[in-house]
Amino acid sequence: MAADLTDTIRIAVAQLDSVVGDIDGNLEAARRARASAAADGAHLVVFSELFIAGYPPEDLVLKPAFLDACRSAIDALAKDTADGGPGVVIGTPWRQDEQVVNAAVLVDNGAVQAVRAKVELPNYGVFDELRVFAPGPLPGPVGFRGLRLGLPVCEDIWFEQVCECLMETGAELLLVPNGSPYWQGKAELRQQVAIARVVETGLPLVYVNQSGGQDELVFDGGSFGLHSDRTLAFQLPQFAASVRTTTWTRHAELGWRCSDGAFADLPDLDTANWSACVLGLRDYVDKTGFPGIVLGLSGGIDSAVCAVMAVDALGPERVHCVMLPYRYTSNESLNDAAALAETLGVRYDIVPIAAPVEGFEAALKPMFGDRAPDITEENLQSRARGTILMAISNKFGSMVLTTGNKSENSVGYATLYGDMNGGFNPIKDLYKTDVYKLARWRNAHQPAGGLGPDGIVIPPNIITRAPSAELRPDQTDQDSLPPYDVLDDILECLVEEDMRIAEVAARGHPRETVERVERLLYIAEYKRRQAAPGVKITRKNFGRDRRYPIVNKFRDRG
Repeated sequence: MAADLTDTIRIAVAQLDSVVGDIDGNLEAARRARASAAADGAHLVVFSELFIAGYPPEDLVLKPAFLDACRSAIDALAKDTADGGPGVVIGTPWRQDEQVVNAAVLVDNGAVQAVRAKVELPNYGVFDELRVFAPGPLPGPVGFRGLRLGLPVCEDIWFEQVCECLMETGAELLLVPNGSPYWQGKAELRQQVAIARVVETGLPLVYVNQSGGQDELVFDGGSFGLHSDRTLAFQLPQFAASVRTTTWTRHAELGWRCSDGAFADLPDLDTANWSACVLGLRDYVDKTGFPGIVLGLSGGIDSAVCAVMAVDALGPERVHCVMLPYRYTSNESLNDAAALAETLGVRYDIVPIAAPVEGFEAALKPMFGDRAPDITEENLQSRARGTILMAISNKFGSMVLTTGNKSENSVGYATLYGDMNGGFNPIKDLYKTDVYKLARWRNAHQPAGGLGPDGIVIPPNIITRAPSAELRPDQTDQDSLPPYDVLDDILECLVEEDMRIAEVAARGHPRETVERVERLLYIAEYKRRQAAPGVKITRKNFGRDRRYPIVNKFRDRG
């Protein structure tokens, strides 16, 4: 049995990527982290929320076989701790009183020593834990080698009562396992919440977040510690896995202090957004088992940014770009796409679409008769491209990357079964103005961990020329849409802020323009329901955050 601790504890923070459903793999990752922490002299290793199951497990929690497998993994990990090495705090679903709770489990000395159930179950935005978990009772601290540790789980620190209860019942340190996904500004918000709990309780706090992508969500890590005086004890990096041992010593007047904290710099907004898109794409492709990706490289800004993200995520050898020209494809687009592909070092093919498009037109001619060409013929071009890309995917096994931005997805400026074809979209939650901003950022920066080249990778002409779908002569996006700076401001007001039409118009936008954008936003819902998943970047993404009916006659006329 390990000896009691008195005035010093070495806590290893395991900021790792666990894979939903890969219980055996997650157990082995926990074992490797524990062995590393043991070599570093740690007494305790703290993992993130639901680490054994992977987060979020969603309705897997309703399967008894899944719960049995999680419990077996916890029992196996508990037996490992009979070796006298570090104890472990780890998250798992847990059966308790004929219910299932989201639990932090302490294992040490060869057995499960304590279980603490999450009290505050989030039921908003991307979270719906009340669907599958029961809330736990207000907890007291757990005993670990003579110390009393509080184990609030993630949302428990976003409200006062759990930490207050732990303080009142004698906790000395707060260790917080989290599954907190990224969105813009989230790192600062987490620290503000944690500081509030430290101020209220007078207790130091260790915040452990997971790292890695899961479907639309990216968990950005950024784990940190706070002393009881609110000063930062340590800061781990965002968008990177890390196991870091920290030494905490009890002082008579200052309480518990971390003596060896490392302080990583947190990225600025553009760096963080690019990193989130790249990490989300990499983990989605790798975890789903695709050998690589294929995308249509049009010579436009969206596909260019997606191609660079793909190379940063996967490396050039796993990225296949295809130009699919038609009579309206400009020489500018052909030249820019070829230049980008050469800079990236990817496989690049040209597959003209004239034959399939004209074949469709000929097949439909008896039915269409003398009707004038319109958007129907434009969409045939997009759908021919989508079909060819899916055929390439079927033949070679790569996943099709779709490249529509949030502005276009908002107002339906995309073709179902055409340019919307694909398995994942790294820029799905980026407005068009943000796509341009990130293109300029990437040309000026080499992202940490990126596998793509340094320097100017996106031809400047792609960034400066007017955007066009090139489905008819001399077409630009602004033939159909307001300028993107106007459109994006209106959309952010309607989508992220749920503002009234009158409030949006008061920002200087013509009311008729705002009403038109609102109408387009609502009637495009049926398209968005069929869109590929993509990385969440904003506070309110389409799908998990914003859930609107397809049949919807409401319009704001106030």
